[in-house]
Amino acid sequence: MTPTTLTTATREARAAAKEQRDRDAALAMKQYEAEKAAVLDKTARLRALRLANEAAGALQPKPKKPVKKAG
Repeated sequence: MTPTTLTTATREARAAAKEQRDRDAALAMKQYEAEKAAVLDKTARLRALRLANEAAGALQPKPKKPVKKAG
């Protein structure tokens, strides 16, 4: 088929399908970017918590191990 022999209905159907694919692609990209941002936010939050816990642990004296008596 050459482009000149395509019917109007065929052209419209192809154009509608292309528009739908474009909308789907845009939606998928938005979802991907939102998930990526959520992961980055969560990673930053967890890193901050880990660093705070490490800093708090460094300030506290470590408990001494009990000495076993030979007996």
